[in-house]
Parts: sequence; C-alpha cells; structure tokens
Amino acid sequence: MEITIEKASESDLKAKPDGNSLGFGAIFTDHMFAMDYDEGQGWHDARVTRYSNFSLDPAAMVLHYGQAIFEGLKAYRGKDGQIFLFRPKDNLARMNLSATRMCMPNLDVDAVYECLRELLKLEKAWVPDVEGASLYIRPTMVATEAGLGVRPAEKYLFFIILTPVGAYYPEGFNPVKIYVTDKYVRAVPGGVGNAKTAGNYAASIMAAQEAHKQGFTQVLWLDAVHRKYIEEVGTMNIFFVIGDEVVTPPLSGSILAGITRDSVLQLVRDWGHKVVERPITIDEVFQAGEQGTLTEAFGTGTAAVISPVGSFHYNGNTCSVNNGKTGALAQRLFDELQDMQYGRKSEPYGWIETV
Repeated sequence: MEITIEKASESDLKAKPDGNSLGFGAIFTDHMFAMDYDEGQGWHDARVTRYSNFSLDPAAMVLHYGQAIFEGLKAYRGKDGQIFLFRPKDNLARMNLSATRMCMPNLDVDAVYECLRELLKLEKAWVPDVEGASLYIRPTMVATEAGLGVRPAEKYLFFIILTPVGAYYPEGFNPVKIYVTDKYVRAVPGGVGNAKTAGNYAASIMAAQEAHKQGFTQVLWLDAVHRKYIEEVGTMNIFFVIGDEVVTPPLSGSILAGITRDSVLQLVRDWGHKVVERPITIDEVFQAGEQGTLTEAFGTGTAAVISPVGSFHYNGNTCSVNNGKTGALAQRLFDELQDMQYGRKSEPYGWIETV
C-alpha cells in the first residue's frame, strides 16, 4: 500500500511524559495514521499525519447508526531500545471479523500492518522505557457517509492513534474486586457481543459506574438469557482454577475472542494443566469458593495482560479468592507474557514481531 508521510513541525512536537506517572489513554503522540474507503474504489489515501481533529458531517452514519469498531494492542520497549509487538496481525484479523459483523469493509492485514510499522518507526521515542509501561495502539474504523437511511455506509475512515500508558487498573498487578451484575446484560447470542464495536462498551458504562461507586474495580457479566452463566469482565476474559481444572467460558458468540485469552490457553495447555472451555455459573464459582476448591481467578486482556481477582461480590455475598492474594498460575502467566512482550525471553509461537 502506497503511504504518504507528513511529519509534524518541530514546533508542534509535544513534550514526552514521565514514564513513571502515566495513566491510561490520556496522552497522545505527535502523529497518527489514516486512510479512507469509498464503495467501488476501496481503501485509498493512506497517510501518516500530525495528530489532529477530524471533520465529520453531522449526518455521518457512525453518529446515528453506530458503525464503529476498534482494536487494542501494545508496543513494548525491550533491551537496547528494541520495540516489540505482540500478535499484531491477530488483532487486525480480529478487526476484520468485527467489520464483517458490522457490515463494514475488511482491511488488508499485511498492508495495514506495514502502515502501523511506519507509524511506530516515526513515533519510536514515545514508547516508554519504564518497566510495566507501553505504547497502546488503537486502530479504529467508523462510517463517515452522510445519510439517515438505516443501511451499511459506503464511506469509511480507518485510523490508528497511539498513547503511552502505565497500568490499566490503579491496583496494578494486584488482585481486584469484581462486582457481579444480574441487573444489566452486555450481549445476547446472535447479537454483536463477539465484535469489538463501540456500542458494546456504551452498554456497559452504567453497570461499571454503579460498581465503581460501591468500590469495585470492574463488572462481571452474566448471560442475558438465564442471568447465571458467566461471560466476561467488562475489559477482560475470565479464568477460574477449580480443583485440577483451569476453566473459562466458551466462545459462544456473545463474548470477545481475546488475543490474550487465546495466548493463555496455549500456555497453560503446554504447561500440562487441564484446561476446560465450558459454561460455568456464578453459583458454581461461589460454591467452589465455599468448598475451598476455587484457588485462583484472573482476567486476561491487552490492557491489563493478566489481572488476578481477589474477590467476587454478588447479591450481597462475597466470594474471596486465595485470601485476596495473587495466585501462582496468574503470577507465572503474567511473568511469562511480559518476558515475551518486552523481548526478555524467546517464544516458540511466532507471537512477537519487531519494529
């Protein structure tokens, strides 16, 4: 794909933030990538430009009918300043699955990956050199055609923005408190729960706000039909260690197929653990907690990587996990993935790409 690069002037370049005091998603780099799509022409005008505002028609279809999808991945600075990416093409391939579900055009994964590499080469200085920090990458696609008829748009904008980030949760890599809701639902079978589309996250905000007001870190969603089968946490897939099994809900069409989830499944199987992808109810988790067979729980996702769970709270009851401490498997997974992502350890899966 032919790409033009327009560098920001020296006077427009921003001061780099202190890598030890980064939040999440509040600071953005000097440049971005963008390209346009027109029905009949395909993707065109690929460009790296100065980070700047967009101009959208008030009737842009994304504003009315929600054709908006995105992805999230990270760039890591390893030893000798080398920049690493973790399974970037898998993220772009998953974006195409979201695009198909939302009736949006697919991307050429290899071409977009090369465009991302060009952007990262230009913004290399923005990748933090502090342990635990990284450069978060947000590819996004939105419908830009002006029109108020409910149908797939014929014009789209794809763009990539970058933000240096620290830990996603204030707790860092420490056990979090999870609020379980059966009042609200995130997605239903046959819906768009397995697509990374903006509306899914809008639908989750109210429950998350109620959880935060009560002092909890995140929400654990139950299925929309029976309100008892566990699906996922707001920003993560979820795993449980019960007895001699590592259990996670199956990809039944209403939860996101996490890249980190898939990586964890591969690792724990290779380490000899018994792994089961099956429906699991919140009552089973609480019962396992009471019986002492629930020894660990943790979330998996790009933002937090591995997030140990210290407790679940449901209908006024609390299920403590491992006395509120990080479990051995969660710790091993976190260390293993971080060692791979920062280039400290070789891996046999072909997950790591260099910039």
